[in-house]
Amino acid sequence: METALLDKQQLMQNAQQSMQQLFQDEGYTDQQKLALTCRILFEHGHDSGLAGQITSRTEKGNTFITQRFGLGFDEITAANLLEVDQDLKPLNGEGMANPANRFHTWIYKEHPEVNCIIHTHPTHIAALSMLRVPLIVSHMDTCALYEDCSFVSDWPGVPVGNEEGIFISAALGQKRAVLLSHHGQLVAGKTIEEACNLAILIERAARLQLLAMAAGQVQQIPHELAKEAHDWLSTDKRNKVNFAYYARKALKNHSDCIEG
Repeated sequence: METALLDKQQLMQNAQQSMQQLFQDEGYTDQQKLALTCRILFEHGHDSGLAGQITSRTEKGNTFITQRFGLGFDEITAANLLEVDQDLKPLNGEGMANPANRFHTWIYKEHPEVNCIIHTHPTHIAALSMLRVPLIVSHMDTCALYEDCSFVSDWPGVPVGNEEGIFISAALGQKRAVLLSHHGQLVAGKTIEEACNLAILIERAARLQLLAMAAGQVQQIPHELAKEAHDWLSTDKRNKVNFAYYARKALKNHSDCIEG
């Protein structure tokens, strides 16, 4: 057995190389990825009526794609998405963006590495936000968020003003997620795939935390091991492989979303 004498770091490196070689991108357009993300998150409990926004920066840099206000996540298709400018004016169709998208424009302005933002109010995140306690990451599966989720203890109100945009952008800092008290969650990714995975993950982390808190005191996870797991779970290729799986599941029930 050739690998029996290899150390853990070498085995991890070999696994990463195999992922790069064996898994190819699915070839979806950004519009298709965003529509798939809406349907994926609908299936994972992120639906909250018309609340929540999902946006993706375009190649132009100063415009972004988002869902049309008035449609639920389960109604979004690649064809009915809007491209809007930094004033939220639609450039490629009728309708309007969610007015709360304003704070996305501030995040894009202040965080040039961010290309996709997801803000939703899923049940367990919303419940945790009502307790005004930070997200606790203490399970291997959720370590992609370890030391990677900010906490806002003071609710800034309805996020349709520039003030909230400046505030939330600053709260994000160098992290990829924010838990907003009395509100919900926000994740920001370099890719649509990364943001989609983080949105699924933060709701799962909140659910686990609430279950653990109901049973006793959550125990801390060892720092070095948590950081190792964070980096292992956060590679671009792993995000794309995860997204492809969720996309296949979503397309079984929502095959219309990538049309157009």
